[in-house]
Amino acid sequence: MSDNRITIIEAATLVGQRPREAGNNARLTTHGIDVQLPIARLTTADGASGFGLCFAGKEEARKLLGTPLAQLISADTGVAESARAFDFPLWDLLGALSGKPVYALVAPPEAAFSQPLRAPCYDTSLYMNDLRLDSDQAGAALIAGHARDGYERNHRAFKIKVGRGAMHMPLEAGIKRDIAVIKAVRAAVGPDAQIMIDANNGFNFNIARRVLAETADCQLFWLEEAFHEDPVLYRALRQWLDAEGIATLIADGEGWAAAALMDWAREGFIDVVQYDIFSHGFTHWLETGARLDAWNRRAAPHHYGRHLGNYVSAHLAPAIRGFTFVEWDETTTPGIDASAYRVEAGHILIPNLPGFGLALDDKVFRAAVAAGGYELSL
Repeated sequence: MSDNRITIIEAATLVGQRPREAGNNARLTTHGIDVQLPIARLTTADGASGFGLCFAGKEEARKLLGTPLAQLISADTGVAESARAFDFPLWDLLGALSGKPVYALVAPPEAAFSQPLRAPCYDTSLYMNDLRLDSDQAGAALIAGHARDGYERNHRAFKIKVGRGAMHMPLEAGIKRDIAVIKAVRAAVGPDAQIMIDANNGFNFNIARRVLAETADCQLFWLEEAFHEDPVLYRALRQWLDAEGIATLIADGEGWAAAALMDWAREGFIDVVQYDIFSHGFTHWLETGARLDAWNRRAAPHHYGRHLGNYVSAHLAPAIRGFTFVEWDETTTPGIDASAYRVEAGHILIPNLPGFGLALDDKVFRAAVAAGGYELSL
């Protein structure tokens, strides 16, 4: 009989790199070019293994040693609460042992899959790299050029960082630059692409209305984190959008993953919930997605700066009816082979491979473990 007890746990941080430096958002300075990926790999007594992003320390990992996999995860109930720190490695391991992709483990029994499975995605790379430029025209052209780069990489949806006037530019100048950038990106990617804007709480109610009104012809798909989470302001913004006939959705949940957002989604003045895929977790997202589906609301898990979110988020798509987008942060990480995935016509094509369909280079990973990670074994 097979022996699926966890007998080896290895952890290390791999370092990836974006194709260009990511600039500011409304409240932070440059996000840089490097990406940190804390990885854990779990191996069973019979030699099966699974890996994924994991922030657990050595002592927390030690508690898993010797535990049968069936006590840690099942396809029906997900990862046990006590093992949620290892959510992603456990799902990958379960997929490896079952010979199925994670999406097939979590989809409804009646689900039928095209091959490869497709999930919509958006290019999230349009940060404020223009702040050093004095001219709105030059700044807008720079960001529009970045959007066009994404278009050439087969993206058909784009998210723009706005809120320059909150911190980095004088208020009026920042608002004007935001509007100029939005209009330039729309011109660069054409009328059929979807455009979202993310203010990272850098707007207030009146600035949000002004920007949405002056870019109404751009048909923005959503406004994300317009201001700090406030049900009074969000309800008022929803009423104003409806009165003006502007179809832009209200999205939130990235920065402050407040439980109250789910109440606001149920009430109808938050349209899209965006809890982070890693801090919220894959198993928890399955539970959250079911609630959002019951209310006919949308799910779009946030992901930035951890690379693997590009891929693991996509496996939620067939399990959540209202799944809207994967957030795509273009990155390459030595040691991670994601070549089975590709972006085509605005969608991620997800491979029919066990687990999350990613491969870990053993030599690269073992070197990282030796350089600063840890290894535990029975």
